[in-house]
Amino acid sequence: MTHSAPEHPHAVMLPPHEPLTDYYADEPERHRFVRRIFDDTAADYDRVEKVLALGSGPWYRGRALQRARLRAGAQVLDVGIGTGLVARAALKIIGPTGKLVGVDPSPGMMDQVKLPGVQLLSGRAEALPCADASFDFVSMGYALRHLADLSAAFAEFHRVLRPGGRLLVLEITRPQGRLATLALKTYMRAVVPTIARVVSRRHQTSELWRYYWDTIEACVPPEAVLDALRAAGFRRVRRYVELGIFSEYTAFKPGKLAEAAK
Repeated sequence: MTHSAPEHPHAVMLPPHEPLTDYYADEPERHRFVRRIFDDTAADYDRVEKVLALGSGPWYRGRALQRARLRAGAQVLDVGIGTGLVARAALKIIGPTGKLVGVDPSPGMMDQVKLPGVQLLSGRAEALPCADASFDFVSMGYALRHLADLSAAFAEFHRVLRPGGRLLVLEITRPQGRLATLALKTYMRAVVPTIARVVSRRHQTSELWRYYWDTIEACVPPEAVLDALRAAGFRRVRRYVELGIFSEYTAFKPGKLAEAAK
């Protein structure tokens, strides 16, 4: 199923945010930084996430996948699979007749997946190691801010989906309002790193969560994400927001199976 996917030189490049020079100087260094920080914190990632979400993460991810109309028996590609948090919720929905493939550039994160029957591939969202029209559903959980080029990634999602296929991108977005933004910033840059230092075994974990907020604060607005999805060829592009910060971007690949997917 794997192959060397093409790049997309004709699309207008859309980074998710400007370079964050407190962490890296340029794009090659950004790539190395992101891979290192996820490799180094992989063993603690699920532990910190569970504490922060008060155990509600699996419930929310399952509900988001259901809202995106993931169905039993689907062939799923989970981009940026990480430790498998979204994949675990997807497997409960697709059941034994479905199949899930995970792609991630971080070997450390994929070492934590440990989900029987899931195929893991090393790769980037901008150049997926997957064949054309090979999946019914593509998901990406909280990795949009860590990409190099949203336009290239969305073009790849469109390429690997079958006609009638669906896309779900989960992300944390900056809330509306100054007080809400200040509250979330304080939580992500002060409270979360403190919790991370207590429950994790690696000092890099607190750095990761500070970096998380900085990418949230700097990220392009939701309207730019929606426009980029439309430009990649997706239709029925929508954003659903939970609790003011959890964005669910959903989209549909039109084609000869469009009527059956309604």
